[in-house]
Amino acid sequence: MAAMIGIIGGSGLYQLPGLDRAEWHPVATPWGAPSDDILVGEVGGVGLAFLPRHGRGHVHAPDTVPYRANIDALKRLGCTDVVSVSACGSFREEMAPGDFVVVDQFIDRTVTRPRSFFGTGCVAHVSLAHPVCDRLAESCAAAAEAAEVTVHRGGTYLAMEGPQFSARAESVLYRDVWGCDVIGMTNMPEARLAREAELCYASVAMITDYDSWHPDHGSVDISEIIATLGANADKARHTVAGLPGRLDHAAPCPHGCDRALDHALLTAPEARDPALLRKLDAVAGRVL
Repeated sequence: MAAMIGIIGGSGLYQLPGLDRAEWHPVATPWGAPSDDILVGEVGGVGLAFLPRHGRGHVHAPDTVPYRANIDALKRLGCTDVVSVSACGSFREEMAPGDFVVVDQFIDRTVTRPRSFFGTGCVAHVSLAHPVCDRLAESCAAAAEAAEVTVHRGGTYLAMEGPQFSARAESVLYRDVWGCDVIGMTNMPEARLAREAELCYASVAMITDYDSWHPDHGSVDISEIIATLGANADKARHTVAGLPGRLDHAAPCPHGCDRALDHALLTAPEARDPALLRKLDAVAGRVL
């Protein structure tokens, strides 16, 4: 299968200019409508699909983003690799506002969002020991460095429910006790669903603030975040533009992302719910 990159744009990244033959396409999914139409085009001869996670105009809150529809829509369009670009707070002095962190681990503290495509009628368990595709993450880091962004390779992302920012006690817990590096509101259940859909997934965290742990930055200032978002969005666009030329697309994926369902399905074929199977046609069609 030829590589096709899906870009999920977070806060501040609602458009992606510079694509060749770019058109916005509505995509219907059995999980409802995705956050917005999807911009489909090419960069350097490689197919690319861009989906603004919160919708153009930022209409979706973190807990109302249609995560299942978004991942299904990208898989349905033929994406093989999905890159999340999202605004985050930092727990580390050296990870400063304006820097990017290529995340490699997650702690999920979300509580209200559907977390799986599977369930009663078709039960599946995938591994999330390594939730990020190392090959794709390395390509993202290289593209960001080429765009002259300060990049940190590796980091643990704390996914909080939101939409409020952290209390100081929470921020200190996540930083000092749990050892997290960045905090955001959207990479879960997104990373879980990408794994279930057998998509290579990587997360680029664009730092906007120091959350609320920092002695000199005691609270999150939304006006400062908005100012940083604009600069980060420009860096993200340059990073995305350079990604196709640095993506070493391998099929099959050397890390097994595209075969995550090989041994995941537990429900016997004769006991599977036909209605659920129809909804799984894109994300799990290979094994069903």
